Amino acid sequence: MSLLEDTIAKIQPPDEAAGAAVKKRLQELLGADQPLGALGELLEKYAAITGDDDPDLPKKCTIVCCGDHGVAEMNVSAYPPSTTVQMTANYLISRGTTANALSNFSGAELLVADLGIAADTEWIPGLIQRKIALGTKNCAKGPAMTREEAVRALETGIELVEKCVEDGCRCFLPGEMGIANTTSSACVVAAVCGLTPEQATGRGTNISDERLKIKIEVVRQALEVNRPDPSDGIDILSKVGGFEIGCIAGIILGAAAHRGFVVLDGFNTGAAALIAQAICPLVPHYLMGSHLAAEPAHRAMLKKLGLRPYMDMKFRLGEATGSSIAVNLLDAAITSFGYLHLDAKDDFFEHETMPPKAVPLTNKTFDFYLDTFPSLSRSAMEACRLRVDNLAKPIYCLGYLEEIAVELAGILDEERPPVDLERTLLVFENGEMSDAQHQLTAAFANHADAEVKAARLRPDRPLTDAFDFGRETAEDITFSSSLLALALTESDKNDPFGTKAKQMREALLNEDGSLRFEPQDFLSHVPKSLQADAAALLGAMIAGAHNNSLIVLDDESTEIVARYAEALCPALSPYVLHVQPALLTLDMKVPGGAVACLGLKLVDAALHMLNDMKTFAEAKVPVANDGPGAGRQVE
Repeated sequence: MSLLEDTIAKIQPPDEAAGAAVKKRLQELLGADQPLGALGELLEKYAAITGDDDPDLPKKCTIVCCGDHGVAEMNVSAYPPSTTVQMTANYLISRGTTANALSNFSGAELLVADLGIAADTEWIPGLIQRKIALGTKNCAKGPAMTREEAVRALETGIELVEKCVEDGCRCFLPGEMGIANTTSSACVVAAVCGLTPEQATGRGTNISDERLKIKIEVVRQALEVNRPDPSDGIDILSKVGGFEIGCIAGIILGAAAHRGFVVLDGFNTGAAALIAQAICPLVPHYLMGSHLAAEPAHRAMLKKLGLRPYMDMKFRLGEATGSSIAVNLLDAAITSFGYLHLDAKDDFFEHETMPPKAVPLTNKTFDFYLDTFPSLSRSAMEACRLRVDNLAKPIYCLGYLEEIAVELAGILDEERPPVDLERTLLVFENGEMSDAQHQLTAAFANHADAEVKAARLRPDRPLTDAFDFGRETAEDITFSSSLLALALTESDKNDPFGTKAKQMREALLNEDGSLRFEPQDFLSHVPKSLQADAAALLGAMIAGAHNNSLIVLDDESTEIVARYAEALCPALSPYVLHVQPALLTLDMKVPGGAVACLGLKLVDAALHMLNDMKTFAEAKVPVANDGPGAGRQVE
């Protein structure tokens, strides 16, 4: 029996009993309605995969598989084929790629393998040499590789996994590097999902309209020439795939055989997963989707695999970008589950109570805060934007990570804000916290490395007092913290999670989700029991922005107040980071800072990008010759 056949024979369904045990425990601790949303489901899936109903944080390994594509000669990419070898060297010599930066963020070991780079790579230190050929053949003119080469690519991925498993790795983040690989992936998804070339083909490295037309016709030609069999994964791989795509499919098969967990990235790893699924239908049980890629056919891939995206960050890059961020969600879920087994203690974080009386707050004081927001530093933003555009990656490919970095540069008046920014979670309490709330707030804050201040409100005091308490508390915090996460807790420790958000939604939003009232009047329409919460949040947002801090929002109740605040004072908007559902699609109902802390981790990812990556000039990598990057990127 071959290695591939032996591996397929070992793949079994996950341990549903372990997943069910985790689900039961979560229901006992948090209620039947799953307040952790997708994180709870993810935790159950991971337990079933590993067979461990009390899982620890896994050792992670990012494996970037590199190979050239003969179809690159058809002028389908914004970058020359030589970019493949130069970027491969960049992973291991200058260590300035997106994969380097985000493996730093995720805490994963980074491995890089040559499956078929069309150049000598013996000079690159640390590169895993597994070259099958000097690139694939041009799939627009015939099969990309032989069937034997396809099997070799698959078995190479299996071998890489087996070595990692020996070293204790349970979580795999495959990535890829290969100019023109999205052309091959478009062929794969068209064949497997029955899409037209127009439906399957996207801009890849952000190519121009003219080049996109060429790419679509190349995909059409490759499908007509090869006619891959959608039921035969090896046939698909050999006819229109790539060596690195085959290796990733092998990684997926190998991980499933060893009860390992695979976090998919975007379009190219999705194509590899479709090939693996065609070879062994059980493999999707061992997969986690990460983000919704910018390539138009990625949604069809995820549907075919039965997976959901957890983020929509507008990424259009491989290199384990989305998976490196998504695996952080798994870490958060495991951490929170561990904290739920602890006794709740008040010393998890600092407490402060609103004073019995406050200094009278006049309309003049209120108007001063609304009318005197500091200006963002345009010079810092422009310098940051220029650097981000010239980092060694396709231009604009990191979506909202780029926007977060540029916004922070303007807020802090620094071209490159550092990775280790001080951050604090400010939680307003309008009632006693439940034990589960204590535990979850502490868990997510620990995960985000954030200090926590729990500020107890006095509902019997005037709203001006609550506003001033929120303003003064946030002002004290933001003298030293550049990142301020804001959250509320439920009003009663026995209320199900999501109660306050539901009350806010019903009182303040129309059925279509739009704001129901004029912003200057919204506080009077907040349910009386929640008016102190809204006023304190409003004061904290305004004070935090005044002190040049980024405000990171939490659950829906916090989001609703922020939307009214931004409508009341549009100058506040650049200082506010909306997390769910704008960036994360987790359906979480837990208040108390869980979502906000995940937002803080997104900020960390953006800062790793900005500080750990190298520019084209620093890494000596070719710049774009097509699309919006041409002329903007300089060597």
